[in-house]
Amino acid sequence: MITFHKFEALGNDFLIVREEELTELQAPLESSMARLCDRHFGAGADGVEVLLAGPPPEGADFAIRLHNADGGETPISGNGTRCVAAWLYLVAGWDRPSVRIATGAGIKELFPVSGDHRQTERMVFRAAMGTPRLAAAEIPVILPQQLEQVIDQPLSIDGETVRFTATSMGNPHCSIFVDDFESLDWRRLGARIEVDSRFPARTNVEFVRVLDRGMIEVRFWERGCGETLASGTGSCGAAIAAMLNQRTDRTVIVRTVAGELKVEWLPDGTVWQTGEARVVYRGEWSVG
Repeated sequence: MITFHKFEALGNDFLIVREEELTELQAPLESSMARLCDRHFGAGADGVEVLLAGPPPEGADFAIRLHNADGGETPISGNGTRCVAAWLYLVAGWDRPSVRIATGAGIKELFPVSGDHRQTERMVFRAAMGTPRLAAAEIPVILPQQLEQVIDQPLSIDGETVRFTATSMGNPHCSIFVDDFESLDWRRLGARIEVDSRFPARTNVEFVRVLDRGMIEVRFWERGCGETLASGTGSCGAAIAAMLNQRTDRTVIVRTVAGELKVEWLPDGTVWQTGEARVVYRGEWSVG
């Protein structure tokens, strides 16, 4: 049996498991993670956050590894990291003013801003998400010219041309501005763009509707997951794209299907994100 906890952040759900629990797995790790995330034959989730057993790297309190719903490993999920932080406070008994978590995209420090972790199942964190990468080679995205900022570029897909802005928050993002979500088959387009050869590491895709200078609404197609209700790094990517295109101010509320996140891009280049995470249940999965 593998013991896990399920947490969600704006409907983006993750299974959190200690690395030592995985010693019982007999199948390859990638296929086991995909099976565990399967919503019909497993527990069901957008990903599995594995709390690593060894000493964390210098400057971190804990280290994690993330597997997407398809079983593949990916550097980071903003919502997933927030779920791990909530797990550390609510389940593992962490009680310091902040927690520093080493991810595949570096160390992220999260600060609780509401919720008494001794009496609640929900917490809100303000998290330092790092500095976005904007150069085409660093995202990565292949263009005729290797631009230092990939802003409002044309992308032809199956005879249709859209314009996109690309960023990286430790994972690649392709943001497309739309007037509405009904007149565009964004799921089909997202699935197609995710695996387009111009994104050699594949990409997350965000469809962004600007509501005003301080608010955007987003739909998410995540690399290795498909459609999700929300995305932490995707919200950052969408907000930064809106800022780079001068459609919003540098502090933005991101409205998702399941709730709202706050994204700030400070003058020093650091991106901060504020949002909640909540425990759903504790479970045991039979590895057989």
